[in-house]
Amino acid sequence: MTTAVARAADRNTTAASRPCELRTLALSDGTELFYRVWPPRGESDRALVLFHRGHEHSGRWQDFVDRVDLADHWIFAWDARGHGHTPGERGYAPSLARMIKDADEFVRAVCDERGIPLANLSVVAQSVGAVLAAAWVHDYAPPIRSLVLATPAFRVKLYVPLAIPGLRILRKLKEKSFIKSYVKPRMLTHDAEQARQYAADPLISPQISVNILLDLFGTSARLVEDAGAIAVPTLMLVSGTDFVVRKGPQLRFFERLSSPVKECEVYPGFFHSTFFEKDRDQPIARAREFILRMESDGGANAVAKGRETGECREAAANREVDPSDESSRVLPTADCRLHADRHGHSKDVFDRLRKPLPITSPRRWWFALHKPALKFGGLLSEGIRTGWRTGFDSGESLDHVYRDTAQGRTPLGRLIDRIYLDAPGWRGIRQRKVHVQALLDRAIAEVAAARRPVHLLDIAAGPGRYVLDTLRRHAGLDIAAVCCDRDEGGLAAGRRLAEEMQVTNVEYRPSDAFDPRAITAITPRPNIAIVSGLYELFPENDPIRASLGGLSAAVEPGGWLVYTNQPWHPQQEMIARVLPNRDGEPWVMRCRSQAEMDALIAEAGFEKVEMLIDEAGIFTASLARRVERS
Repeated sequence: MTTAVARAADRNTTAASRPCELRTLALSDGTELFYRVWPPRGESDRALVLFHRGHEHSGRWQDFVDRVDLADHWIFAWDARGHGHTPGERGYAPSLARMIKDADEFVRAVCDERGIPLANLSVVAQSVGAVLAAAWVHDYAPPIRSLVLATPAFRVKLYVPLAIPGLRILRKLKEKSFIKSYVKPRMLTHDAEQARQYAADPLISPQISVNILLDLFGTSARLVEDAGAIAVPTLMLVSGTDFVVRKGPQLRFFERLSSPVKECEVYPGFFHSTFFEKDRDQPIARAREFILRMESDGGANAVAKGRETGECREAAANREVDPSDESSRVLPTADCRLHADRHGHSKDVFDRLRKPLPITSPRRWWFALHKPALKFGGLLSEGIRTGWRTGFDSGESLDHVYRDTAQGRTPLGRLIDRIYLDAPGWRGIRQRKVHVQALLDRAIAEVAAARRPVHLLDIAAGPGRYVLDTLRRHAGLDIAAVCCDRDEGGLAAGRRLAEEMQVTNVEYRPSDAFDPRAITAITPRPNIAIVSGLYELFPENDPIRASLGGLSAAVEPGGWLVYTNQPWHPQQEMIARVLPNRDGEPWVMRCRSQAEMDALIAEAGFEKVEMLIDEAGIFTASLARRVERS
């Protein structure tokens, strides 16, 4: 660590401060992430991670660390890329999704290094950092103990009329553009000394990139809409007089949370920087009490009780919590997630989409206009025509999406096909393919490093273009694949495609992906299995549990599973009310939270080791290892 960095850190500490260590961590893209560690007093396997505000840095947390008085916890705080001592243009990152991935890599790395289970981890985050933390919990589903969100920036007060459309135009004109924050220190806190320190801090930059501001807007809207997918015990701290962000989205997010313990405190008169206000001891003490209560023996007993009964209950907002009241400590359980197809947020959405809209609903007539428009498009566009003929979720339809080449009758047909291929879901599908191939490459490298032949199995491959691409990339290895599907048309298309691509080490077989006996009968026994784009199409969990049971029996111990999930879709209602699936029925999807999908995977005997997600948060691809059972 450089002397300059050490001096900068010293400016944020006093003689009485809890000492911290300065570290860096190399992220997957090579960025050196700067972070601070406050070691515990003695041995500990409990930890707290702090997410700073936009414009700020990890050193700003020193006062909080001193006041929260969790001496028996590891405490970590990181400088987001483009902030503090982490390199990059000030206020810039390639995307907010990249920053969320940074958080996942950082937390897992520092916990792995010190042997801290994620189940012993609590998170405290403020403003933009609170959005990052909520998105990390929503998208990556880390099994953390508790989440404290202070004034999350779900909707920044931009004040300028038509600010978002204007920023989108600016981004089109200049891809890498920046604006400066209008927020003055006196708008953040009533504490004059804190305002002075903020203004004098050389590591605080008022600059933010337009792409991050727009991503913040889109990600926040997604989180507020789909907050029901979050089941981590959550404390929300709201500043009552906030000139920076709006309270309405914070309260809607809170109300929609599925967390069995969720509590909210509003601090009248507080400005935006909740943890830097004059009376900051109040929210800091509240955060401490919540963290310790979620870690308490009583809380652990409630977890066991929840597992036994499968019951999830919710604490009321803004009420005094009796520490002896065990009903306020019921934590998320595996049972709740495994049965999310029967009750809960995603089931409620699914049931609503299966019901026709009232005849007086404007949305009913809006979606009614989509069908004839798409029927007309199908006369000219190859992709839309394939969707109407085979179902928009069929292997043949997806193969057209993967090719990403506009085809149609006349230039107008090709233009319509291009617009169709650029729909958000199809862009996510193509990114999912990239992610699946990246994880396959990692699994193949692991098997090849053990000097073993690679046996791939895809239980619902369709034409299996991504499998064929993978086989061609690894032509020098001892590798072969079996591609299965129940659709003979998809298998026939795959055989033709393999012949065109001159791939000979693949076999296409009819098989039912939901029949465990059929899966376990496939030879040779796979050491890498793939299930991509299948489970997303089926709302019930029992068939998926049966399928995963078959995969668990089929895959060699220590082998690998690449699986995908769809935790959210921006066009879920339009698809349900307009498009048919492969069986000719309305394509009504139930989006599984990542926590639910990972619980199903864990129940089958697999342990997730890596996850990738597209920037819109629609599709995930994960890699899991088959646990050797004793």
